[in-house]
Amino acid sequence: MGKTYQITEYGSFTRGKERSGCTALPARTFDALENLILSNSGEGTEALELMGLTARKGIGKIITARNYVGVIAMEDGTTIEILPKVYSAQGESEEKVKGLLVRMLQSLKNAPYKRMQMTNIDVKKMNVLEIFIRMFVDEVFRIVKHGLKSNYETVRSNGNVFKGKPVFEEHVKRNYTRRDRCFMEYDEFNANRVENRLIKATLLYLYRSTSSGRNRNDIRTLLESFADVDESRNYAGDFSKIRIDRNMKDYETALDWCRVFLTGKSFTSYQGSEVAFALLFPMETLFESYIAAQLRRVLPRDEYSITVQDRRHHLFDEPRKRFRMRPDIVIRNRKTGQVRVMDTKWKVLSETKPDFGISQADMYQMYAYQKKYDAEDVTLLYPFTDKVRTTGGSHDREIEYNSHDGARVRVEFVDLFNVKESLRDTLGEAERSV
Repeated sequence: MGKTYQITEYGSFTRGKERSGCTALPARTFDALENLILSNSGEGTEALELMGLTARKGIGKIITARNYVGVIAMEDGTTIEILPKVYSAQGESEEKVKGLLVRMLQSLKNAPYKRMQMTNIDVKKMNVLEIFIRMFVDEVFRIVKHGLKSNYETVRSNGNVFKGKPVFEEHVKRNYTRRDRCFMEYDEFNANRVENRLIKATLLYLYRSTSSGRNRNDIRTLLESFADVDESRNYAGDFSKIRIDRNMKDYETALDWCRVFLTGKSFTSYQGSEVAFALLFPMETLFESYIAAQLRRVLPRDEYSITVQDRRHHLFDEPRKRFRMRPDIVIRNRKTGQVRVMDTKWKVLSETKPDFGISQADMYQMYAYQKKYDAEDVTLLYPFTDKVRTTGGSHDREIEYNSHDGARVRVEFVDLFNVKESLRDTLGEAERSV
């Protein structure tokens, strides 16, 4: 089985030897990863945003991860795992970080990760790929428990029992000297439908990919239930035939996983001769989605509405609406009509930088939001890190910018390992400052 190599965002790999804080990759794996970057550059993909390729005197080539997290699986079984770079006042462990990544993935809409259940997973013993495989396996077990869906399949066969209708042209070709045979076409009710074929293909693929004994044994058990189902050989064609209706709703999540594993569709799609698939997620998107999901848990639904990527305003209204504005999160008080606008920024601020390293462009944007939305509160949300001095779990100074024309922008930090309390503190600060 292949080995797993792990780094965090902005961590680096070197070729062959470990140097200056970089993780060493075997030469073949490093070369395959380098080829992934080079073969996708200039093709409209995001490979160069995923990783940077540089060279340093005395060290050689270095591959540095950027702000994408997830897993890259190589054809030889090697797995490269990229975890979020997060900070906790209590200290972070690999188990905590993996658990956080799964919770962030659960917040994504229209994705199979939404139904992830951590209770059935030993995070300590599994890499990210094995966690994903476990999620799919559990989903298929739910399908098998309720029974595989069947439908009528048109079957053509040359047999000695007459059923259906004869196909005379084929009968003449095949049975010129065989009077005991008849080539027939008939409908048979069975489980060999396209959805089950795709699931079987995924199970077979993951059986070859997993290094977890538990996953392998469970996949073997599941394959027994698919013994009479053919393996899909044309993924694109079979996916195009799927129609999820009320009868097939139980299959929806499993088929989303099939699409992820068989076509490598996550947030990114990369091509590489030695890369089986890459399941990679931009941290900006995960951070925004996770914060929005947690706000929905913190704020009472009957009092507040929360919109992600709100699109109701443009920067200019005349002569036609132009330059649509899309703040990350807009919170509206249903009773008072008051509006709060929040933008999430996956960036490490530092007291040693001018204005803590806050982008001037971001401030222009927040100023415009305050004016167009007539917002009572406008807040930039950043992840909590050790780069900003803290007292009692939060920063010890109020970071706020005010303009004489009434615009005010607050800067707040979210502790991702204590997210609900952290957001409640942020919302409380907004109430006190209005």
